[in-house]
Amino acid sequence: MNNPPSSPDNSNDHHHAPRPDEAVRRLLPLTVWLCSDTTPTPNSGDTASTAAVRRSHSQMPKGEICQRHRQAVGRQLARHLISACTREGDVVAEGFTSSEATLAAAAELGRRGVALVPHFPLAQHIGARLRAALPKDQLNRVEMRPCRPDQMTRGLADHLGDVALVVAAPPPYETGGRTPAGEGRSGCPVCRTDPPMLTSREFGLFLAAAWRVLRPGGVLAITTTARHQAGRFIDPAPRIIRQVRGAGFSYVQHVVALRVPIQGDALVVQAGPTDMAQLRDTRSRALPPAVSVHADVSLFTKTSTPHGASR
Repeated sequence: MNNPPSSPDNSNDHHHAPRPDEAVRRLLPLTVWLCSDTTPTPNSGDTASTAAVRRSHSQMPKGEICQRHRQAVGRQLARHLISACTREGDVVAEGFTSSEATLAAAAELGRRGVALVPHFPLAQHIGARLRAALPKDQLNRVEMRPCRPDQMTRGLADHLGDVALVVAAPPPYETGGRTPAGEGRSGCPVCRTDPPMLTSREFGLFLAAAWRVLRPGGVLAITTTARHQAGRFIDPAPRIIRQVRGAGFSYVQHVVALRVPIQGDALVVQAGPTDMAQLRDTRSRALPPAVSVHADVSLFTKTSTPHGASR
């Protein structure tokens, strides 16, 4: 079920051509990655899954990132992406940063990581977690820059055309709905600053910036999660894919990133109080409560020249 990550075949990228001792492998059109984060979290003996249960029981420490934002790009998903799409020494950039996961994975895998974090309280939180998780030599490989995703060219002016991978988990994209009740009122530093949704123009500016910072053959990885909102099922992936392709990127792979562990042939899903409160009589015709067990990751490559892109 879990196909190993593979490196994209960047045949037009002569400067970064594979060495003779490297196997040339292509990305499969569809693959499944196991991305349940079970590694210990900094300053705690708890595993990530245990911490998730604590947070679901309203025991989230003040200033801690909530489970929804921590899952946006978890440590295991970041490791899969970085291993599949980059080589040692490459630059990995992240927009819409909501945790330390991508930076930590980049440092551990010998890459240089740069994250865009425009809000100072969130930058403080991420910095504290990085200092607790990484030794000093790995800390020197990562940095945060205070700019928005649509300002990526300004924030990465010293890396234009040099970035191997751009990672992004944007907020809800043009759903027309409102932020769910209670969201943003917790102590989560991302919830306090996260916009309720992303407009087409803002997302287009981010894509244009990602195009400029990526090298030829570089990879743009966008993570989305389908959800139920206001009685509707919303999947932002198809619309995002259309706009990214319209900006000149080539769509190369769809990854299903499983966020929950597997025991035998069953997914291990732990319900919190909110989920339990939604349980209904088995005879009811109402839909059962929705549980998010995976994220959709769309991978795109930068072609030699953009087609139909508004740069």
